[in-house]
Amino acid sequence: MKFSPGEANPRHEDDRLLTGHGRYSDDVNLPGQAHAAIVRSPYAHAAINGIDGEAALDMPGVLAVLTGADWVADGLGEVANPGIVMKTPLLRPDGVPFVNPGRRPLPTDRVRYVGEPVAMVVAETAAAAALAAEMVELDLDPLPAATATATARDAEAPLVWEDFPRNEVFVYRAGDADATAKALSAAPRVVTDRLVINRIHANPMEPRSCTGDYDAGRDHYTIYGGVQRSFSFRDMLAREVFRVTPDQVDVVPGDVGGSFGLKGSMNMEMPLVGWASKRLGRPVKWTATRTEMLTGDDHARDVIIEATLAYDDDGRFLGFRAEATSNIGAFAGFFGLAPAILNLGSMAGPYTIPAMHVEAVGVWTHTGPVAPYRGAGRPEAAYVIERMVDQAARDLHMDPVEIRRRNLIPAEALPYRTALTFTYDCGEFEAVLDKAIAAAGYAGFAARRAEAEARGRLRGIGVAMCIETAGSAGYETTELKFAEDGTVRVLAGTTNHGQGHSTLFAQYVSQRLGYDGAEISVVESDTRVIADGVGTGGSRTAAFASAAVEDAIAKAVEKGRGIAANLLQVGPEDLSFAEGVYTVSGAEQHVTFQEVVRAAFSPDMLPAGTEAGFHVFGRSELSGPSFPNGCHVCEVEIDPETGAVEVISHVLVDDVGFEINPMIVKGQLHGGVLQGAGQILMEDMVYDEDGQILTGSFMDYAMPRISDYCSIEAGSHPVPTATNPTGVKGAGESGTVGSMPALANAIDNALAQRGAKLPDMPMTPSRIWTALRDAARGQDAA
Repeated sequence: MKFSPGEANPRHEDDRLLTGHGRYSDDVNLPGQAHAAIVRSPYAHAAINGIDGEAALDMPGVLAVLTGADWVADGLGEVANPGIVMKTPLLRPDGVPFVNPGRRPLPTDRVRYVGEPVAMVVAETAAAAALAAEMVELDLDPLPAATATATARDAEAPLVWEDFPRNEVFVYRAGDADATAKALSAAPRVVTDRLVINRIHANPMEPRSCTGDYDAGRDHYTIYGGVQRSFSFRDMLAREVFRVTPDQVDVVPGDVGGSFGLKGSMNMEMPLVGWASKRLGRPVKWTATRTEMLTGDDHARDVIIEATLAYDDDGRFLGFRAEATSNIGAFAGFFGLAPAILNLGSMAGPYTIPAMHVEAVGVWTHTGPVAPYRGAGRPEAAYVIERMVDQAARDLHMDPVEIRRRNLIPAEALPYRTALTFTYDCGEFEAVLDKAIAAAGYAGFAARRAEAEARGRLRGIGVAMCIETAGSAGYETTELKFAEDGTVRVLAGTTNHGQGHSTLFAQYVSQRLGYDGAEISVVESDTRVIADGVGTGGSRTAAFASAAVEDAIAKAVEKGRGIAANLLQVGPEDLSFAEGVYTVSGAEQHVTFQEVVRAAFSPDMLPAGTEAGFHVFGRSELSGPSFPNGCHVCEVEIDPETGAVEVISHVLVDDVGFEINPMIVKGQLHGGVLQGAGQILMEDMVYDEDGQILTGSFMDYAMPRISDYCSIEAGSHPVPTATNPTGVKGAGESGTVGSMPALANAIDNALAQRGAKLPDMPMTPSRIWTALRDAARGQDAA
């Protein structure tokens, strides 16, 4: 099959994956491998007095019981997990630069959250290891724990780290505090609200799994396991943990069955299996159970935001202020601080707000660490501004669409620097709004609401504009390695975890070089065969990878030009090239690129002095992000007798720039919408006051099913960006960024008919029913 950028080609990788030829983390099985099980802390906070593994060691098939004391004795380092890279140091409230406390994979003195690894059992089989892990005796002294985001900074709250008073990790400010204070104090109208964005889990289809294989002859570690950034992980494992050089460590992601940010974090099992393999002289494999995922993985979100929006009597925005408290958990994970800081600029939305200020404070708690999760701060920011805009509209008795229209940044004002960190390069926000409300039949909503009311239902409609930053300054690499039979292998520094990267590369290579899809294979982020790369996260791959593969293709065309000229006995300047064919200008003579590749392996067919073989390196370096944006319109019905929410329709129009594959873009948007809706309607990681997780399995943690949502209509309004050569804007997070506020606004719009207040997320039937009953009692009392 031929592929081409801009076409809705079927996914290049699906035949391989659907026929069982994928190689996911748990598919790795090496000769002689042993299996590991993790012993985890049953307490949120406790002192470690001792760990007794004798009973476990006596069980059949058990090879080792390893503890933090063994780790220290072997002279290994800490998992640095540097968090985020800031242009200036991230400061604590006292002005001292933040320094990460660091973390050993197994603690020696204290446990700090339920589910923290405490020991590792290695046995001949996974079942034997799991059984033996239950026999490890932990002598732990429980200590008071701070588990709630809202109270972690209280003076009496137990400290997670003694060196951090009031559990404050950092304070970060953006915008102009003085100008904002003046705008708010002078404004005719303000609305203020406290918005709670609850803790959730990414729950990828593939649980985390990793296999360590140490080669004593080479003093070399190979770690197999699905990760988003294998090069960063390799360098950290080498320099910080195993204390060797990076060429002594390889990280092999293979196929990754979903991540959504979770597998961009360095979890402790990865260094543990490498260490255990060296100790035992054989490969060691570990695969999480679903319960281990929910309790032992990094979590996401968990933010409380106090926000104020100021506006005049005509609905013109004057100022905005927010104070955010972000729960970091017990440790700062790899990029774990990023969601709290890097995307605060999205609170500006696509609006002309003249004065803005945000203060973000991170807090330690005795809960699991957090990691980026689809959007990594963007959905949270969009939720805040869009909820406040709806409340301002209600205060003014103004249509929610009209108040947005009055404040949108006009296309002619772009590029536009907001009052809160970002400079938007391009976009047509009003056109996107118009397309979305037309597709949603917004003008006919009143009739639909009246019909629902006649059936005893509360019908609501919610609108949300959204804008986010995708990618950032940086680089990416792609190598095209051609074989003697003319086929090509694409070696890329990106990491696919479901986005269809193989299709992206096939579309460019197929169209530019004239290849059939079957002649193209793709390998990503395998440090054994790829020299350098960054990886995938923050919707960066479409921009970076397309630019890198275009660079490689251009170099391949030029490299092949001299060989083609020699074959055709003309000068290189006499050749034109298009869609995989070199053609002699003004003549019918031509040769295909694949014929040139095959000739490159025959020295007698090459120009004098040309080295046999054919491979090229491509690299992209981009100086800044793009800003995908969109509008979501969601419609719901609520049964007031049960509080159940039925989502009737969800329409969105997104501007993701040039769409390399519109079918994949729509798939990304659909999946993102459901993940955002899951948080609004049902998903919730719940801790009790002692730090025990009450939602530790799918019996208690609710995941959205296809039956929980309506069919999603995804439209587009592409405005290509000039920030990268192909004009693309990231599409990976847009669905989640817009769906959270749109769905919440729809529910709020429905509840407002009865004077009920929108509950905190998740907006479960129980909470909605309670809100309706509270409103009824209040009206009766009045």
